[in-house]
Amino acid sequence: MADIYLCPSMMCADFGNLKDEVISLEKAGADIFHIDIMDGKYVPTLGMGLQDFKIIRETTDLTLDVHLMVEKPSNYVQMFAELGADIIYIHPNSENLPESTLYKIKSYGKKAGIVLNPGTSISEIQELLPLVDYVLVMTVYVGFSGQKYLDFVDDKIHQLLTLKTDHHFELVVDGAITPDKIQKWRALGVKGFVLGTSALFGKNQSYDELISNYRSRQVLNLQTKTT
Repeated sequence: MADIYLCPSMMCADFGNLKDEVISLEKAGADIFHIDIMDGKYVPTLGMGLQDFKIIRETTDLTLDVHLMVEKPSNYVQMFAELGADIIYIHPNSENLPESTLYKIKSYGKKAGIVLNPGTSISEIQELLPLVDYVLVMTVYVGFSGQKYLDFVDDKIHQLLTLKTDHHFELVVDGAITPDKIQKWRALGVKGFVLGTSALFGKNQSYDELISNYRSRQVLNLQTKTT
C-alpha cells in the first residue's frame, strides 16, 4: 500500500494530448487520476466531459476518482460506476438524502467519498463519516481556478485527522496544494493529495522528477526537521 496517494488533477492536463498525459503521469508514479465533473449549476462552471473520462479510463488501469460537483449526484452514480470510476465523491449539500447516494455508490462496488467545502463545518457532515471511505477537503472554493490556499481550513483537517481513527476513512486534500503543504500534511497523517498547477502541471521539471520528489521520505525528513 502506498505511503501517500498522489492524484493528478486532470482538469490541469493538456487536453489536446490527454492520452499522452495519462501515460506520462502513470509512468512517473501517479497513484490516482482525479477527474472533476461540473454541471454549471452546483458550481457556475463546467468541468471535464464524458469523452475525457473515457479516454483516461481506456488508457490506464490505475484508480480513477470522480469529484461530482453537480446537483443531485445520485442521478450520475450509475453512469460513472459503469464507465469505470473507482471512487465517487459527492457534496452532501447537493441533495436531500446524501446517505442514500453513498449507499448507492457502494452497491456498485465502488468506494464512496464526501467533499467538505471550505464553508462547511465538521458537524454538518459528521454523521456521514461512518458511511464513507474517503473525505476530500477543499482548501479552495470549488468551481474556480487560480485561487490561494485557505489557511482557515487547516483546523478542519486537524479535526478530521482525529476523527478518521474511529471512522476508518482516508483523508485527501485538494486546492492550491504546494510542495510544502504535501510535506506538512503527510507528516501529520493525510493520505491523499490532489496535484494541480501548484505542484505538478506547467512546471519546468518533469512529472517523473516532481512525483519522485514528493514521494521521497528523505524530503519529508528534511521538512519535518525544519518545522
